[in-house]
Amino acid sequence: MSTQTSSAGRVVVVGDALIDEIHDHAGVRELVGGAALNVAVGLRRLGVPATLIAMVGDDEAGDHIREYLRDHDVTLLSSPAPHGSSRAVVQRSASGEPEYVFNEAAQRRSIRYSDAARQAIAHAGLIAISCFPFDAPAEVDAFADALGAARLAIDPNPRAGMLSDRAEFVRGFERLAARADIVKVGADDAALLYDGDLDALRARLRGLGVGAVLATAGADGAVLETDAGTVAAPISTLPGPVVDTVGAGDSTLAALAAGLVESTPDTVEEWDALLRRAMDIAAATCRAEGGLLRTPESLAEAEHGVYGS
Repeated sequence: MSTQTSSAGRVVVVGDALIDEIHDHAGVRELVGGAALNVAVGLRRLGVPATLIAMVGDDEAGDHIREYLRDHDVTLLSSPAPHGSSRAVVQRSASGEPEYVFNEAAQRRSIRYSDAARQAIAHAGLIAISCFPFDAPAEVDAFADALGAARLAIDPNPRAGMLSDRAEFVRGFERLAARADIVKVGADDAALLYDGDLDALRARLRGLGVGAVLATAGADGAVLETDAGTVAAPISTLPGPVVDTVGAGDSTLAALAAGLVESTPDTVEEWDALLRRAMDIAAATCRAEGGLLRTPESLAEAEHGVYGS
């Protein structure tokens, strides 16, 4: 591994925290979720200290979110939520893919950086950002100001139901991506934000100066392009059926962040090992409902029935 290490082993995650209200053939139930929250909890399950900076309301939903984070030992630095906590109503389509409808709080989410938040960012080994309002220039400005010189991992994770200005989202995302250590993008991101060509998006991001780009293509696996070289990996084959793909991307980002928090790989072999571990974790997470990260080891220990708070 590179000798360019950080003295801090903590990751600060910036983005969303919400309640997923799931409607399907089994009825209606609620799970604590949000991409950034899933990443922060996933990091703790991988043994990495994590802080989440997100908007959480002073309401019943916010109480559930806070309880869940306490259960998983994630530090929360919350922003005021004038419209209450975010919520997503999730319908399962005939193919099993989730379809989201977001409440006003989610659509108008905003993050403020307190002195405590700025200190946490300044002392972290890595900052990870996911499902952030990149289409709000004031939000991008505020984050960039709070970020300073910190190392950065980005998953744009746009949601159609929260996207107000596609072109502005791309501008805000690329502004921050240009200085990122790693960016994770998927086929859905390419389809929603660009022209659908994932390989072209990977090349575009590298051209902007991104240190490493991970492009995930569902059943077609993933390609990771870095200064050391390019590696590819198929989806991992694990025992048991795929139950829910919702947490696959978040668990992948958590696994990458866990591998990067102390140092950055400097050989193609190290990047390949990091990618394959991330793919194993994503496959394990898909063996249970919800976004809670699983590992192949936890499946072997029959922890796949644990859902959290």
